[in-house]
Amino acid sequence: MTGTDLTPLPPGQVPVAPPNMPRVKPSRFNRWCARTLLKLSGWHIAGELPDVPKLVMIVAPHSSNWDGLWGMAVKIACGFEVKVLAKASLFWWPLGPILHKLGVVPVDRANAGGVVRQAVETIRSYERIWFVVTPEGTRKRVDKWKSGFYKIAVTAQVPVLMAYFHYPEKTVGVGPLFYPTGDAEADMAAIRAWYAQWMGKHRGSA
Repeated sequence: MTGTDLTPLPPGQVPVAPPNMPRVKPSRFNRWCARTLLKLSGWHIAGELPDVPKLVMIVAPHSSNWDGLWGMAVKIACGFEVKVLAKASLFWWPLGPILHKLGVVPVDRANAGGVVRQAVETIRSYERIWFVVTPEGTRKRVDKWKSGFYKIAVTAQVPVLMAYFHYPEKTVGVGPLFYPTGDAEADMAAIRAWYAQWMGKHRGSA
């Protein structure tokens, strides 16, 4: 893992955007709205945005629908672009075009191997892409994380960016980059151990 300073910034402030970060089309108004929401609600951003064009971002602990609001606010405030998987059945009109605009990629979840393959193909097709996965796969506590994100990162040969929610201090954090060693069991244990310090709205991730 590479180190990063996890001291929370004041509410509404965002970390410096590095040159290789994938970015959305600039919208000063949208970014102002997102930063104002974070400031008024007392939410902080911690950590540094890595200067890496391609990665798999995992986010945990995911225990509440509120995670989506704060995560989206941070995304818009910082101006980075992400891609995320969602079941193909959601892409009906008029929701489909909206999801595409938000960076959502349709996938057939009935085929686990196909999900990994499509994610890898998506990553390889972009010059810059941050691909987001929730490794718990549910808002409920789980004993074992889904390993799809790890398989995607290894196959696509990209690092894993560990992001987190920490509700006691109202923080959405960007943790260190993790470079898979190929030892899946040891790597997954190391990642889970790092997440043990963070607490979601209703539970931790360990």
